[in-house]
Amino acid sequence: MKNTGIIYSSTERTPVVLPEMAELLPPLSEEQLGALETDLLKNGCYTSIIVNEDLVVIDGHNRKSLCDKHGLPYQMLVFAFDDLLEAKQWALDTQKGRRNLDKWELGKIALKLKPEIEARAKANMSAGGRAYRPSEEGSATLPNLPPVDTRKELADSVGLGERTMGKVMQIDEHAPAAVKEALDKKELSINQGYQITKQVEDLPEEQREQAAQEALDILRAKKEIQEKDAEIDREGKIAGIFCKAYEKAVLLDPTEENVRIWAKCTRMTRDEMENTVKESRELAEVFRTIADLMERLLPERGTL
Repeated sequence: MKNTGIIYSSTERTPVVLPEMAELLPPLSEEQLGALETDLLKNGCYTSIIVNEDLVVIDGHNRKSLCDKHGLPYQMLVFAFDDLLEAKQWALDTQKGRRNLDKWELGKIALKLKPEIEARAKANMSAGGRAYRPSEEGSATLPNLPPVDTRKELADSVGLGERTMGKVMQIDEHAPAAVKEALDKKELSINQGYQITKQVEDLPEEQREQAAQEALDILRAKKEIQEKDAEIDREGKIAGIFCKAYEKAVLLDPTEENVRIWAKCTRMTRDEMENTVKESRELAEVFRTIADLMERLLPERGTL
């Protein structure tokens, strides 16, 4: 990859959009797309669209689409790539730093690169006078690997571990639709999706979807219970903090003599005494706020 330094304006040249490049990464959310559109309308397209030497858009599809929609001009910066696979991997590396892509999303991107990675491996092997033999794609136990390890190439292309990539490949090939949908919705981890896939793989095909759905329902129920337990634990900790604060506060007898003894025995400096005055007034405001809030809750006392 090389930055050629060549720059074109959208008024001079028209870039080419390839679906395989435009659809390489997951689409932006409505919120993200809206924020980008607002920024472009306010500030213009100040970041160049990256294209290859054939003017194929490599990075900046969303910006280009929005600029075309609103008739905004933009610049194109030409990068030279050895092939489209290198361009895709560069685009992915660039976007990974901008987007919070999870492992399942990265795995699906890797699978889009699979045909080209296999083709390149085959060409390399043929050039070396060896027969191309793709790796055992579905294995997550890492047996003796053959000369060309497609899974490792795919894993490396998106920064995943080999085992994780192996599970993604198994899910993509064998998982019922319900499992893939749950992964897309971020309701499952790859490991959970893989485990369900393995659980149902020996069932008759017509039973797999239902069995997978039942397994998902069980996982969702467990998650809901865990979330409720976590909320109960969180509320208990908050209540404990308030109880301890009040237990200690009621022990205070703020007479002038007691405050004098406190300052004397702790050898407070003038600065420390001034800080204590400030902190005490802040604490008084905290307790005043608690009293106000408690008064609001009084009518609801029977429902707490």
